[in-house]
Amino acid sequence: MLRCYWVSFFLALSCLLGVLHASAGDADPLYRSCLGECERTGCVGDICFPHCNFSSDGASLNGPWYMQEPQYIRWKQWDCQSDCRYHCMLNREKDRAASGHEPVKYHGKWPFKRVFGIQEPASVVFSALNLAMHFHGWLSFFVLLHYKLASKSDRKPYYDYAGLWHLYGLLALNSWFWSAVFHSRDVEWTEKLDYFSAIALLGYSLIVAILRSFNVRLEAARVMVSAPLLAFVTTHILYLNNYKLDYGWNMKVCITMGVAQLVIWAVWGGVSGHPSRWKVWFVVVAGAAAMLLEIYDFPPYEGFVDAHAVWHATTIPLTYLWWSFIKDDAEFRTSILSKKLK
Repeated sequence: MLRCYWVSFFLALSCLLGVLHASAGDADPLYRSCLGECERTGCVGDICFPHCNFSSDGASLNGPWYMQEPQYIRWKQWDCQSDCRYHCMLNREKDRAASGHEPVKYHGKWPFKRVFGIQEPASVVFSALNLAMHFHGWLSFFVLLHYKLASKSDRKPYYDYAGLWHLYGLLALNSWFWSAVFHSRDVEWTEKLDYFSAIALLGYSLIVAILRSFNVRLEAARVMVSAPLLAFVTTHILYLNNYKLDYGWNMKVCITMGVAQLVIWAVWGGVSGHPSRWKVWFVVVAGAAAMLLEIYDFPPYEGFVDAHAVWHATTIPLTYLWWSFIKDDAEFRTSILSKKLK
Protein backbone atom coordinates (compact mmCIF):
# COMPACT_ATOMS: atom_id res chain seq x y z
CA MET A 1 0.00 0.00 0.00
CA LEU A 2 2.87 2.39 0.78
CA ARG A 3 4.11 2.76 -2.77
CA CYS A 4 0.51 3.18 -3.89
CA TYR A 5 -0.65 5.84 -1.49
CA TRP A 6 2.43 7.95 -1.33
CA VAL A 7 3.79 7.49 -4.83
CA SER A 8 1.16 10.01 -5.91
CA PHE A 9 2.86 12.69 -3.85
CA PHE A 10 6.31 11.62 -5.02
CA LEU A 11 5.14 11.75 -8.63
CA ALA A 12 3.77 15.21 -8.01
CA LEU A 13 7.10 16.44 -6.71
CA SER A 14 9.18 14.65 -9.30
CA CYS A 15 6.85 15.85 -12.05
CA LEU A 16 7.51 19.41 -10.97
CA LEU A 17 11.21 18.66 -11.27
CA GLY A 18 10.56 17.33 -14.74
CA VAL A 19 8.97 20.61 -15.72
CA LEU A 20 11.67 22.72 -14.14
CA HIS A 21 14.61 21.37 -16.12
CA ALA A 22 16.83 24.33 -15.27
CA SER A 23 18.41 24.25 -11.81
CA ALA A 24 20.86 26.44 -9.96
CA GLY A 25 23.72 24.08 -10.74
CA ASP A 26 23.35 23.87 -14.50
CA ALA A 27 22.91 27.66 -14.67
CA ASP A 28 26.32 28.13 -13.04
CA PRO A 29 28.68 29.78 -15.60
CA LEU A 30 31.66 27.71 -14.41
CA TYR A 31 29.70 24.49 -14.80
CA ARG A 32 28.50 25.48 -18.26
CA SER A 33 32.02 26.40 -19.29
CA CYS A 34 33.31 23.02 -18.13
CA LEU A 35 30.49 21.27 -19.95
CA GLY A 36 31.17 23.10 -23.20
CA GLU A 37 34.87 22.31 -23.02
CA CYS A 38 34.17 18.63 -22.32
CA GLU A 39 31.79 18.33 -25.24
CA ARG A 40 34.48 19.78 -27.52
CA THR A 41 37.47 17.80 -26.20
CA GLY A 42 35.93 14.77 -24.52
CA CYS A 43 37.87 15.50 -21.33
CA VAL A 44 37.28 16.99 -17.89
CA GLY A 45 40.70 17.84 -16.48
CA ASP A 46 42.80 14.68 -16.71
CA ILE A 47 39.77 12.41 -17.25
CA CYS A 48 38.90 11.64 -20.87
CA PHE A 49 36.05 9.57 -22.26
CA PRO A 50 36.74 7.38 -25.34
CA HIS A 51 33.03 7.12 -26.15
CA CYS A 52 32.92 10.88 -26.71
CA ASN A 53 33.94 9.96 -30.26
CA PHE A 54 30.30 8.99 -30.69
CA SER A 55 27.24 11.18 -30.87
CA SER A 56 24.27 10.71 -28.55
CA ASP A 57 22.65 8.33 -31.09
CA GLY A 58 25.75 6.12 -31.19
CA ALA A 59 27.10 7.26 -34.57
CA SER A 60 30.87 7.74 -34.84
CA LEU A 61 31.97 11.36 -35.21
CA ASN A 62 35.25 10.52 -36.92
CA GLY A 63 34.74 7.15 -38.56
CA PRO A 64 32.55 5.19 -41.03
CA TRP A 65 29.08 3.82 -40.33
CA TYR A 66 30.35 0.46 -39.07
CA MET A 67 32.20 2.27 -36.26
CA GLN A 68 29.11 2.51 -34.13
CA GLU A 69 28.83 2.02 -30.39
CA PRO A 70 26.96 -1.24 -29.61
CA GLN A 71 23.71 -0.96 -27.69
CA TYR A 72 24.99 -2.97 -24.72
CA ILE A 73 27.99 -0.64 -24.43
CA ARG A 74 25.72 2.38 -24.56
CA TRP A 75 23.77 0.91 -21.63
CA LYS A 76 26.81 -0.14 -19.59
CA GLN A 77 28.73 3.06 -20.21
CA TRP A 78 27.30 6.50 -19.91
CA ASP A 79 27.19 8.53 -23.09
CA CYS A 80 29.44 11.50 -23.65
CA GLN A 81 26.96 14.13 -22.50
CA SER A 82 26.14 12.24 -19.31
CA ASP A 83 29.79 11.71 -18.41
CA CYS A 84 30.60 15.34 -19.10
CA ARG A 85 27.73 16.51 -16.91
CA TYR A 86 28.66 14.10 -14.14
CA HIS A 87 32.35 14.96 -13.88
CA CYS A 88 31.80 18.69 -14.36
CA MET A 89 29.23 18.50 -11.58
CA LEU A 90 31.66 16.69 -9.26
CA ASN A 91 34.41 19.22 -9.92
CA ARG A 92 32.06 22.14 -9.38
CA GLU A 93 30.71 20.65 -6.14
CA LYS A 94 34.25 20.17 -4.83
CA ASP A 95 34.92 23.84 -5.45
CA ARG A 96 31.64 24.85 -3.84
CA ALA A 97 32.29 22.67 -0.77
CA ALA A 98 35.78 24.18 -0.40
CA SER A 99 34.16 27.63 -0.41
CA GLY A 100 31.63 26.58 2.24
CA HIS A 101 28.59 26.48 -0.05
CA GLU A 102 25.77 23.93 0.13
CA PRO A 103 25.17 21.46 -2.74
CA VAL A 104 22.79 22.53 -5.49
CA LYS A 105 20.78 20.59 -8.05
CA TYR A 106 21.91 20.00 -11.61
CA HIS A 107 19.29 19.39 -14.30
CA GLY A 108 16.65 18.86 -11.61
CA LYS A 109 18.65 16.33 -9.56
CA TRP A 110 20.95 16.41 -6.58
CA PRO A 111 24.66 15.70 -7.19
CA PHE A 112 24.83 11.96 -6.52
CA LYS A 113 28.03 9.93 -6.67
CA ARG A 114 27.90 6.83 -8.85
CA VAL A 115 28.75 3.36 -7.57
CA PHE A 116 29.61 0.82 -10.29
CA GLY A 117 27.78 3.04 -12.76
CA ILE A 118 24.62 3.21 -10.61
CA GLN A 119 23.24 6.73 -10.53
CA GLU A 120 21.48 6.70 -7.13
CA PRO A 121 22.88 3.68 -5.25
CA ALA A 122 21.01 4.17 -1.97
CA SER A 123 17.62 4.46 -3.68
CA VAL A 124 18.42 1.37 -5.76
CA VAL A 125 19.28 -0.64 -2.63
CA PHE A 126 16.16 0.46 -0.77
CA SER A 127 13.96 -0.14 -3.83
CA ALA A 128 15.40 -3.66 -4.07
CA LEU A 129 14.72 -4.22 -0.37
CA ASN A 130 11.13 -3.05 -0.85
CA LEU A 131 10.82 -5.49 -3.73
CA ALA A 132 12.21 -8.27 -1.51
CA MET A 133 9.79 -7.35 1.27
CA HIS A 134 6.84 -7.49 -1.13
CA PHE A 135 8.02 -10.86 -2.43
CA HIS A 136 8.31 -12.19 1.12
CA GLY A 137 4.86 -10.86 1.99
CA TRP A 138 3.24 -12.22 -1.17
CA LEU A 139 4.92 -15.63 -0.81
CA SER A 140 3.97 -15.97 2.86
CA PHE A 141 0.41 -14.96 1.95
CA PHE A 142 0.33 -17.71 -0.70
CA VAL A 143 1.64 -20.31 1.76
CA LEU A 144 -0.87 -19.22 4.39
CA LEU A 145 -3.82 -19.55 2.00
CA HIS A 146 -2.95 -22.88 0.44
CA TYR A 147 -1.16 -24.76 3.21
CA LYS A 148 -2.29 -23.41 6.58
CA LEU A 149 -5.86 -22.14 6.37
CA ALA A 150 -8.96 -24.24 5.86
CA SER A 151 -10.12 -24.57 2.26
CA LYS A 152 -13.28 -25.54 0.41
CA SER A 153 -13.98 -29.03 -0.88
CA ASP A 154 -12.50 -28.06 -4.26
CA ARG A 155 -9.34 -26.91 -2.39
CA LYS A 156 -10.00 -23.26 -3.17
CA PRO A 157 -9.48 -20.85 -0.26
CA TYR A 158 -12.44 -19.48 1.67
CA TYR A 159 -10.88 -16.03 1.53
CA ASP A 160 -12.75 -14.31 -1.29
CA TYR A 161 -10.15 -11.59 -1.91
CA ALA A 162 -7.20 -13.92 -2.51
CA GLY A 163 -7.02 -13.32 -6.25
CA LEU A 164 -7.10 -9.56 -5.79
CA TRP A 165 -4.16 -9.59 -3.39
CA HIS A 166 -2.17 -11.99 -5.59
CA LEU A 167 -2.43 -9.56 -8.48
CA TYR A 168 -1.62 -6.67 -6.15
CA GLY A 169 1.57 -8.49 -5.13
CA LEU A 170 2.64 -8.99 -8.74
CA LEU A 171 2.00 -5.34 -9.61
CA ALA A 172 3.91 -4.21 -6.51
CA LEU A 173 6.89 -6.40 -7.46
CA ASN A 174 6.83 -4.96 -10.98
CA SER A 175 6.61 -1.39 -9.67
CA TRP A 176 9.55 -1.68 -7.27
CA PHE A 177 11.62 -3.48 -9.90
CA TRP A 178 11.28 -0.56 -12.28
CA SER A 179 11.90 1.85 -9.42
CA ALA A 180 15.27 0.19 -8.89
CA VAL A 181 16.03 0.29 -12.62
CA PHE A 182 15.05 3.95 -12.89
CA HIS A 183 17.26 4.97 -9.98
CA SER A 184 20.09 2.96 -11.52
CA ARG A 185 19.95 5.08 -14.64
CA ASP A 186 17.56 7.89 -15.37
CA VAL A 187 16.77 7.87 -19.09
CA GLU A 188 13.49 8.42 -20.90
CA TRP A 189 12.35 4.80 -21.13
CA THR A 190 13.28 3.90 -17.53
CA GLU A 191 11.46 7.01 -16.33
CA LYS A 192 8.32 6.03 -18.25
CA LEU A 193 8.38 2.43 -17.05
CA ASP A 194 8.81 3.57 -13.45
CA TYR A 195 5.98 6.11 -13.75
CA PHE A 196 3.60 3.85 -15.64
CA SER A 197 4.11 0.82 -13.39
CA ALA A 198 3.53 3.05 -10.35
CA ILE A 199 0.36 4.50 -11.91
CA ALA A 200 -0.92 0.99 -12.71
CA LEU A 201 -0.30 -0.11 -9.13
CA LEU A 202 -1.92 3.05 -7.80
CA GLY A 203 -5.05 2.54 -9.89
CA TYR A 204 -5.34 -1.14 -9.06
CA SER A 205 -4.85 -0.44 -5.36
CA LEU A 206 -7.79 1.95 -5.49
CA ILE A 207 -9.91 -0.86 -6.94
CA VAL A 208 -8.81 -3.24 -4.17
CA ALA A 209 -9.54 -0.59 -1.52
CA ILE A 210 -13.08 -0.14 -2.83
CA LEU A 211 -13.82 -3.85 -3.22
CA ARG A 212 -12.47 -4.83 0.21
CA SER A 213 -13.80 -1.91 2.22
CA PHE A 214 -17.30 -2.20 0.76
CA ASN A 215 -17.13 -6.00 0.94
CA VAL A 216 -17.93 -6.46 -2.76
CA ARG A 217 -18.00 -10.23 -3.30
CA LEU A 218 -20.16 -10.82 -6.37
CA GLU A 219 -18.14 -11.11 -9.57
CA ALA A 220 -20.62 -9.03 -11.57
CA ALA A 221 -20.42 -6.20 -9.03
CA ARG A 222 -16.63 -6.38 -9.01
CA VAL A 223 -16.56 -6.03 -12.79
CA MET A 224 -18.90 -3.04 -12.66
CA VAL A 225 -16.61 -1.31 -10.15
CA SER A 226 -13.31 -2.27 -11.76
CA ALA A 227 -14.05 -1.77 -15.45
CA PRO A 228 -14.40 2.04 -15.42
CA LEU A 229 -11.29 2.49 -13.26
CA LEU A 230 -9.23 0.07 -15.37
CA ALA A 231 -10.35 1.85 -18.53
CA PHE A 232 -9.42 5.22 -17.08
CA VAL A 233 -5.97 4.12 -15.86
CA THR A 234 -5.21 2.41 -19.18
CA THR A 235 -6.30 5.47 -21.16
CA HIS A 236 -4.27 7.72 -18.87
CA ILE A 237 -1.09 5.69 -19.41
CA LEU A 238 -1.63 5.54 -23.19
CA TYR A 239 -2.19 9.31 -23.26
CA LEU A 240 1.05 9.98 -21.38
CA ASN A 241 3.03 7.56 -23.50
CA ASN A 242 1.68 8.24 -26.98
CA TYR A 243 0.40 11.78 -26.93
CA LYS A 244 1.90 14.00 -24.24
CA LEU A 245 3.79 13.33 -21.02
CA ASP A 246 1.77 15.95 -19.17
CA TYR A 247 3.31 16.15 -15.71
CA GLY A 248 0.66 18.52 -14.36
CA TRP A 249 -2.28 16.33 -15.42
CA ASN A 250 -0.53 13.20 -14.17
CA MET A 251 0.05 14.89 -10.83
CA LYS A 252 -3.67 15.62 -10.42
CA VAL A 253 -4.67 12.08 -11.38
CA CYS A 254 -2.18 10.42 -9.02
CA ILE A 255 -3.00 12.64 -6.06
CA THR A 256 -6.74 12.07 -6.56
CA MET A 257 -6.37 8.27 -6.65
CA GLY A 258 -3.92 8.25 -3.75
CA VAL A 259 -6.00 10.44 -1.44
CA ALA A 260 -9.19 8.54 -2.35
CA GLN A 261 -7.85 5.17 -1.24
CA LEU A 262 -6.17 6.72 1.80
CA VAL A 263 -9.54 8.05 2.98
CA ILE A 264 -11.31 4.76 2.15
CA TRP A 265 -8.90 2.64 4.20
CA ALA A 266 -8.83 5.09 7.11
CA VAL A 267 -12.63 5.24 7.34
CA TRP A 268 -12.96 1.47 6.89
CA GLY A 269 -10.55 0.93 9.77
CA GLY A 270 -12.76 3.07 11.97
CA VAL A 271 -16.12 1.47 11.17
CA SER A 272 -15.27 -2.16 10.38
CA GLY A 273 -14.28 -3.38 13.82
CA HIS A 274 -11.57 -5.50 12.18
CA PRO A 275 -9.21 -7.00 14.80
CA SER A 276 -6.14 -5.78 12.87
CA ARG A 277 -7.43 -2.34 11.99
CA TRP A 278 -4.65 -0.77 14.08
CA LYS A 279 -2.17 -1.98 11.46
CA VAL A 280 -4.05 -0.09 8.76
CA TRP A 281 -4.07 3.07 10.86
CA PHE A 282 -0.39 2.71 11.72
CA VAL A 283 0.57 2.33 8.06
CA VAL A 284 -1.55 5.35 7.10
CA VAL A 285 -0.20 7.61 9.86
CA ALA A 286 3.42 6.45 9.58
CA GLY A 287 3.27 6.75 5.80
CA ALA A 288 2.00 10.31 6.13
CA ALA A 289 4.84 11.12 8.52
CA ALA A 290 7.37 9.55 6.16
CA MET A 291 6.10 11.77 3.36
CA LEU A 292 7.54 14.74 5.22
CA LEU A 293 10.87 13.48 3.91
CA GLU A 294 9.62 14.15 0.39
CA ILE A 295 8.51 17.65 1.36
CA TYR A 296 11.73 18.39 3.27
CA ASP A 297 14.04 17.61 0.37
CA PHE A 298 17.63 17.65 1.61
CA PRO A 299 20.79 17.00 -0.47
CA PRO A 300 22.45 13.56 -0.46
CA TYR A 301 24.69 12.89 2.53
CA GLU A 302 28.22 12.22 1.25
CA GLY A 303 26.67 12.14 -2.22
CA PHE A 304 24.64 8.97 -1.60
CA VAL A 305 21.60 9.23 0.72
CA ASP A 306 19.03 11.97 0.12
CA ALA A 307 15.50 12.50 1.44
CA HIS A 308 13.93 10.32 -1.24
CA ALA A 309 16.28 7.43 -0.43
CA VAL A 310 15.41 7.70 3.27
CA TRP A 311 11.72 7.65 2.34
CA HIS A 312 12.30 4.43 0.41
CA ALA A 313 13.97 3.03 3.54
CA THR A 314 10.99 3.89 5.77
CA THR A 315 8.55 2.03 3.51
CA ILE A 316 10.38 -1.28 4.04
CA PRO A 317 9.06 -2.05 7.57
CA LEU A 318 5.67 -0.53 6.72
CA THR A 319 5.39 -2.89 3.74
CA TYR A 320 6.01 -5.81 6.09
CA LEU A 321 3.23 -4.53 8.37
CA TRP A 322 0.84 -4.09 5.44
CA TRP A 323 1.30 -7.67 4.27
CA SER A 324 0.84 -8.73 7.90
CA PHE A 325 -2.56 -7.04 7.83
CA ILE A 326 -3.46 -8.79 4.56
CA LYS A 327 -2.63 -12.18 6.13
CA ASP A 328 -4.60 -11.29 9.27
CA ASP A 329 -7.55 -10.36 7.06
CA ALA A 330 -7.32 -13.72 5.28
CA GLU A 331 -7.35 -15.56 8.61
CA PHE A 332 -10.22 -13.43 9.92
CA ARG A 333 -12.42 -13.87 6.85
CA THR A 334 -11.61 -17.59 6.57
CA SER A 335 -12.60 -18.16 10.19
CA ILE A 336 -15.96 -16.43 9.69
CA LEU A 337 -16.82 -18.09 6.35
CA SER A 338 -15.74 -21.59 7.37
CA LYS A 339 -17.92 -21.41 10.50
CA LYS A 340 -20.93 -20.29 8.46
CA LEU A 341 -20.64 -23.26 6.13
CA LYS A 342 -20.34 -25.83 8.91
